[in-house]
Amino acid sequence: MVTRVSTVAFAGIEARAVDVQVQITSGAVAFTIVGLADKAIAESRERVRAALIASGLALPGKRITVNLAPADLPKEGSHYDLPIALGVMAAIGAIPGDALDGFTVLGELALDGSISPVAGVLPAAIAAAARGHGLICPAACGPEAAWAGGEVDIVAPRSLIQLANHFKGTQVLARPQPAIAQAAGPLPDLRDIKGQESAKRVLEIAAAGGHNLLMNGPPGAGKSMLAQRLPSILPPLTPRELLDISMVHSVAGLLEEGALTDRRPFRAPHHSASMAALVGGGLHVKPGEVSLAHNGVLFLDELPEFTPQALDSLRQPLEAGEVMISRANHRVVYPARFQLIAAMNPCRCGRATEPGYACRRAPNERCMAGYQARLSGPLLDRIDLIIEVAAVTAVDLILPSPAEGSADVAARVAAARARQADRYTALGLGGIINATCPAPVLEDVARPEASGLALLRDAAEAMRLSARGFHRVLKVARTLADLDEADAVRRIHVAEALGYRTAIDRVAAAA
Repeated sequence: MVTRVSTVAFAGIEARAVDVQVQITSGAVAFTIVGLADKAIAESRERVRAALIASGLALPGKRITVNLAPADLPKEGSHYDLPIALGVMAAIGAIPGDALDGFTVLGELALDGSISPVAGVLPAAIAAAARGHGLICPAACGPEAAWAGGEVDIVAPRSLIQLANHFKGTQVLARPQPAIAQAAGPLPDLRDIKGQESAKRVLEIAAAGGHNLLMNGPPGAGKSMLAQRLPSILPPLTPRELLDISMVHSVAGLLEEGALTDRRPFRAPHHSASMAALVGGGLHVKPGEVSLAHNGVLFLDELPEFTPQALDSLRQPLEAGEVMISRANHRVVYPARFQLIAAMNPCRCGRATEPGYACRRAPNERCMAGYQARLSGPLLDRIDLIIEVAAVTAVDLILPSPAEGSADVAARVAAARARQADRYTALGLGGIINATCPAPVLEDVARPEASGLALLRDAAEAMRLSARGFHRVLKVARTLADLDEADAVRRIHVAEALGYRTAIDRVAAAA
C-alpha cells in the first residue's frame, strides 16, 4: 500500500505540485528517497528518524521507499521533511490514513520533533488554494499562509505531537491570523535636506512616474540622502503589489515570523555585489536584488564602481520587468519591476567639477571621461533622468529646515499617480504607470501639442535620440503634465524632459 502526501516544489515564485509517495514493504531494512532530490532532501532521512523517535514513534524494521513525483522535476530544500514524516506516520497507522487528504504539506523537522519555519509558505498557500487544498505548515509561518485567503484551511502546528493530536481530535489548533510587521520607525523625510531644490524636483518627477534616475555630483552633496527619502514620497502599496512583493520575499526567506511588510522595498547593495547577487542565481537559484526590489526601489550608490558585467545584467530586467535565470536542467523566472535610482561622482577623485580644481591624474575632462566610461551606453539609454547635484554651500546649511516635507510632496505624487491610474484604466491597462506605458499607447496619451512636437522632432535629430530615448522623453513629459494637472503635453513639458535627457547624452558621450 502506498501513502500519498501533497507538497510543492518551487520554480521562482511558482509552487508546482509534488506527490510524496511512501511505501513500507518487507525486506532489508532501508530508508530510500528517490525523485531527483538534492542533498538537503537526502539528509531528511535522519531528521525524520530522529523526530519520530522524539515523538514516541519508531521506524519499522522494514524497507521504506519515498518517491517524489514527478521524478524528472528537480527538488531542493528542507520543506520536504514534514510531508515525508507524515507519510510514514500514516503508513504505520500513527495518524488516520485519510487525515492528509486535501492538504498540501511543507515544513522542516528538528531532531526533537518540533517543526521549523521554511521559505515559500505564501506561494505554497496560494497554490494550495488554487487546487482546493488546505495547508499544513510550521506555526511560525502560519500568519504568512493566512494571507492566501480566509477560505483556505490552515493548520500550523509547532511539533509532530501537536499535529498528531489535532488529527485525533484531542487538541484542535486554531487557524492563524494574518500579520503585518511593525514598522521600525518613520521613513526619512525630505525636510531633513537643506538646499538641493532642483534635485528634490527631479526626485518628485521620478516618484510620480516611476522613472529611473541617476544623480551625478561630488561627494557629500546629498545624493544618498535624496535616494533614501524616495520611499517617503512614493504612494502606498496596492493589495496586488503587496502580494507580489511578499511572494518574492517568502521564497527568499525574508518574512520574519510570517509577517508581511506594508512598505515598499528599498534595496541598496554594495558596489562589490556580483552579477548573481544583483539578478539572482547561485546553486539553488535564489532571487537577486532586482527581484527583492520588485515594486520598490533599487539604489546603486557609486554606480561606476560596480563591475561592468553586473551593471549590464540590469538591461533586460529594466526593460522587461522580470529576470529569467537559465540552468542546464531548468529555468526560473522572477519578477523584477523596480525603480532604479543611482548615484555617482563625476570622477574618481570626485572634485573634477569644482571651480579651480586641477586633477593630478589628468586634465579634469579626461579624468571625468575615463571614470564615466565605466557605464555602457545601452544602460544609460534606459535611464530617464540624470541630474547634476551640486555641493551644498555653508549658506544652505545655516538656513532653517525647509517648510515643505515628504508629506507635501507625497500628496502631489499621489495626485499624479491617480491621474495615471484613471487614464490607463479607461484604456483597459490597469496597473501600469507612465514609466511602464507601452509605446503604442504612449503615442496616444503623451502626444505633445504642435509646438512641443516640433521641438521634440528637432531635438531628437540634434541629439540623435534612439527610439527608446525618444519614448522615454515622452514618458517624462507626460509625468510633468500630470504633475501640472494638464490633460495635454505642452512645449514646456517637452523642454524640461529634454533637459534631463541632455545630461544623459553628456555621460553617454564619455561612455
